[in-house]
Amino acid sequence: MKKHLLLFLVCFACFAVNYSSFAQTDATTPLHLLKPDYPMPYGIPKQEDVTSVLDRIHGYLNLVTPPGFINGKTEAPVTDLTKIDADTVLARGDFRIVSYEWGVTYAGMLLASEATGDPRFRDYTEKRLSFIADAAGGFKKPVAGYSDWEAKMPLRNLLFPRALDDTGAMTAAMIKAKRAGSKANIQPIIDNGIGHIMNKQYRLADGTLARNRPQPNTLWLDDMFMGVPAIAQMGKMTGDTKYYDEAAKQVLSFAKKMFNKEKGIYMHGWVEGMTEHPEFHWARANGWAFMTEAEILEVLPENHPLRPQILALYRAHAKGLASYQSGSGFWHQLLDHEDSYLETSATAIYAFAYARGVNRGWLDAKAYAPMTLLAWNAVSTKVNAKGQVEGTCVGTGMAFDPAFYYHRPTSMFAAHGYGPTLLAGAEVFSMLKNFKFEINDSSVQLVEPIKK
Repeated sequence: MKKHLLLFLVCFACFAVNYSSFAQTDATTPLHLLKPDYPMPYGIPKQEDVTSVLDRIHGYLNLVTPPGFINGKTEAPVTDLTKIDADTVLARGDFRIVSYEWGVTYAGMLLASEATGDPRFRDYTEKRLSFIADAAGGFKKPVAGYSDWEAKMPLRNLLFPRALDDTGAMTAAMIKAKRAGSKANIQPIIDNGIGHIMNKQYRLADGTLARNRPQPNTLWLDDMFMGVPAIAQMGKMTGDTKYYDEAAKQVLSFAKKMFNKEKGIYMHGWVEGMTEHPEFHWARANGWAFMTEAEILEVLPENHPLRPQILALYRAHAKGLASYQSGSGFWHQLLDHEDSYLETSATAIYAFAYARGVNRGWLDAKAYAPMTLLAWNAVSTKVNAKGQVEGTCVGTGMAFDPAFYYHRPTSMFAAHGYGPTLLAGAEVFSMLKNFKFEINDSSVQLVEPIKK
């Protein structure tokens, strides 16, 4: 027994000596320099890393979003617009090039071109908007064979809009393209879209843009984006202050009803006449609102009387959202429910809107730039080698129960992920040009603006 005990003590002593010779202890190693086990790239991305992501997305989308018509039955191309008939459909690809999601994508391509100087991104948008503008002429009068002309035609949403989803984001993108020098004949479509938003879209009695689904007199937070940026862009293009006034009024009206000042985030839906308003803080809807706040600040004149209120709202929203960013850089599908999944498109939108605020001086750069880089690094991991954006929640209605939001599917074919990722990459690219960053004591720090 004594021999066994002696052997054990000798072995333990040898182990202790050997352990102390290689263990990283406070006495042997500066432990604060140990490499963390980050679940995403941590640090300062290089500009070429950002452009690599943007290039992959462009390459993929350029292949899978062909501008053109085909015969839906024979698959034969339709190149003569005088031959359009009831069987004519948009050329089949992975995405619909006239949807509101693609309005965001066109805007993202334009911004990517502006930020990087690469004309391929701008050309992507110009080619498709030119096709749409030219094709619109072929649908000015009813085509033989259509039993329901306005319901079935391929460009119905732009020529005969019925809701903000049909026209708002596309109209905003077209105005941006026109302001950037587009040669496409898109003005008639712009005028048609603005006419719907300003004069035909359903509203509450106080003028707030609204819907009658899923309940009568419902506000969807999404609609702040579906309507306001187009109105604000129209103000910038025409100089008419009525558009600025309307855009600012809409943002503040949505915020009055839907912004939770304590949390610093919005509820997704609000129904006039309900005595209780269940708050489900859906991430992408908050993204649409955050993007709208950045979009209106971009064009609203400095001397506009409502600009201080819009800026204060944007800053309060930025602070609120920041408190919900996860340690992986993403935000959750329901912002304040950490057991809901991490979602890509919202994270990309936030990265864009934060970077825009840093670049324009609306936000404290030292406070918000590092978390913006963290968000971009997270989003970049969701762009696969093919250029597809993964982890994006599919199209989502408005609900009053958590299960609906928790279990919305994700898909790389959810179009909502592409435009926000392009916008985020472009604005982060500019931020990397505008500011100097360093790793200080293992953490990302903004040092100073880059002198130009």
